[in-house]
Amino acid sequence: MADAPSHPQSLSNDKIAERLKAIAQGWSHPLRSPILRTPADEGLDYEDITFPSQDGVALEAWFIPCSGSNRLVIANHPMMFNRYGCPTHLEPWRSFGAATGNTFEVDYVPDYRLLHEAGYNVLTYDERNFGLSGSGNGGLNSGGRYEARDVIGSLLYARGRQDLKDMAIGLFSRCNGANANLYAIHTQPDYFREVRCLLLCQPLSIRSVMTRELAAMGLEDRVDQLDREIRLAASLTFDQMSPNSWARSVNTPTFLYQVHDDVLTTPADVQATFDAIPISQKKLHWIEGTSLRWDGYLEFQRRPEPMLAWLDEYMA
Repeated sequence: MADAPSHPQSLSNDKIAERLKAIAQGWSHPLRSPILRTPADEGLDYEDITFPSQDGVALEAWFIPCSGSNRLVIANHPMMFNRYGCPTHLEPWRSFGAATGNTFEVDYVPDYRLLHEAGYNVLTYDERNFGLSGSGNGGLNSGGRYEARDVIGSLLYARGRQDLKDMAIGLFSRCNGANANLYAIHTQPDYFREVRCLLLCQPLSIRSVMTRELAAMGLEDRVDQLDREIRLAASLTFDQMSPNSWARSVNTPTFLYQVHDDVLTTPADVQATFDAIPISQKKLHWIEGTSLRWDGYLEFQRRPEPMLAWLDEYMA
């Protein structure tokens, strides 16, 4: 998020327009971040692998085997992050979360160790335009729409690899990656008929996060103007990037978790995504006592028991 101006009411319309264009460009062309740790740092054997997205973009990944297990968790990540996480304790990535206090490292590698210790093979990949994966769609962000092809590519890879093709599959998806899963399910449900369950960490409507950002800047009356700038930069509107509508197509048991007081969104937005899921096999887990979104990203490694119980219930 951008830093809030001290006196937004004093900004001219031209200066406000410049700010909105900068926000739109920054969102539409997010930074890549480096991979600073590997599974070896947690004592895990792993393979460096690559496979194509559904549309051919080369995706870089790790496969972490678990001897004797026939269960596979496929994991992805938020915007600007990668399979390792994100070094938001370092510049320039620190500036991305500075206005909201999200200035500490998110390291997902411990998540993979916990999954391995619980008896799961793990496949985790960098989405297009992030980490070490190839570029697609001109490097444009899409709120999960283009990245949905990466989700399907990961499923095709698992089903096409001899030692993985008969495994039970669960999907562990975070933020932009969760959006991508939901859009893929909404548009191409046949690929998900044999997926046993979903773990969704903090899916997010783009309108919700942008409305919150503008309110923090004192520009809450400029949401429609920013919507137009995003469309000019990325050819998509806010309402074309909302998991609230995509979730109605989910027919897979789903565990959704979210920081309740996350300053980057509202509980109502997340609740709407959850309520749209039309099956009874679903659970919404609120994380209390913090307003930091990054705490939600680290929740699994801090308190994994409810998520592991969900996986165990549906992937036995």
